Amino acid sequence: MNASDETGVWLYAVTPEAGAAALGGLTGVSAERPRVVTAGRLAAVVGDVPLSSFGAEALRRNLEDLDWLAAVARAHDSVIAALVEQGPVAPVRLATVYHDDASVRVAVEERCADFERTLEHVSGRVEWGVKAFLQSEPEPAAAVPDSEGAGVAYLARRRRALASQEERKQRAADQVSRLHAALCELAADACTHPPQSRALTDQDGPMVLNGAYLVDAGQAGRFAEAVDSSGRDSTVLTVELTGPWPPYSFSTPEEP
Repeated sequence: MNASDETGVWLYAVTPEAGAAALGGLTGVSAERPRVVTAGRLAAVVGDVPLSSFGAEALRRNLEDLDWLAAVARAHDSVIAALVEQGPVAPVRLATVYHDDASVRVAVEERCADFERTLEHVSGRVEWGVKAFLQSEPEPAAAVPDSEGAGVAYLARRRRALASQEERKQRAADQVSRLHAALCELAADACTHPPQSRALTDQDGPMVLNGAYLVDAGQAGRFAEAVDSSGRDSTVLTVELTGPWPPYSFSTPEEP
């Protein structure tokens, strides 16, 4: 067999065995048909992928291609999103590839207890994302001083501007703390991720909260209203709600 013909096994997610029955019509990251590898009491949802594109060396190269990465991420997510409609799912990190079915089975069986705890934890729940951004402060109109007092006036304006910025940052930090605490009360679990850079957002101001919340399906309305209310009431924050998502942030921390 030529190296270009060799295949690996891409792991999408782990589900209860009964939850992976209906995969018809789905296509995966390499346009393959996802299938199930039974691993003890669990089902690993996998796809066969060419190592010429998804082997270790190829992945290191391809993951630097943002268009390729975006397409693969969408395909990976579409499989997981379809599984979520059937029942609890433990999504697996993007680009988790094994040599064959046997190695998938061994890896999942070794972490069976971890996966089962995760599946119980996420059952009947979805992930919501909440991002908060510090609003840009309007630039004050500059006074036109006489030439003799220009330097003094500039320094005074500069000190006022810096003091105002610090005050806004402190208010934003206090509001973010209260917002996160309030949302945690409505969620079964919560975590925060590092803020995204401005290059990845559509906001002018810096991100000051990048939160993920695992919420019971029946609490979705209350949760969304709490987020919306916090955005309406704040004079320093812009607040965004995203989701619902598969429980990416609340799956087994270290996938096999």
